[in-house]
Amino acid sequence: MSEHENTAVSAALETDTQPGLPYSKRRIRVGLITTLLGFLVFLIGIRPSIFGLDRSPVIGFVQLAVMLIGLAMMCIGGYLSMMALWKNQTPSIAADIGLRLVATGYVIAVFAGMADMFGIGSHALPKIPYFGDWQARGVEIGQFIIGIGFVLLIPMRRSQSGKKAVKTRQ
Repeated sequence: MSEHENTAVSAALETDTQPGLPYSKRRIRVGLITTLLGFLVFLIGIRPSIFGLDRSPVIGFVQLAVMLIGLAMMCIGGYLSMMALWKNQTPSIAADIGLRLVATGYVIAVFAGMADMFGIGSHALPKIPYFGDWQARGVEIGQFIIGIGFVLLIPMRRSQSGKKAVKTRQ
């Protein structure tokens, strides 16, 4: 390997693992790519007509399963990205609660979306499963809880002195 190639490779590695950064660029990239791929899978599940894959006028089991797999990929990618921001720190209690809210929101979305398959929906098997308004609201509530969890995963940095800034009156 030539000296120019060697310096290019070392420069690429240095940008990925700079010691001064409070986060890992590589883990953030992997998390964001996973999130983006999950979003594409989610779109295929919820709106297959965008990709020319629509075969039915209703949302069926396969579409729901693909949508929920995409949502799971987005949750995993988001978790990887957000935890990369905590590189050299112990996550706070709020971050631990956020992780649990992400998982709880996903479980709510799965049970709401698959209610007919589990036998607790309005169109329980052997009827044709139908993704109705109440199931859609349940999935939306689950996604809202996931969003709250991700907000709690954001590391809040304190000021240099470790104390909150106090305004003084003049």
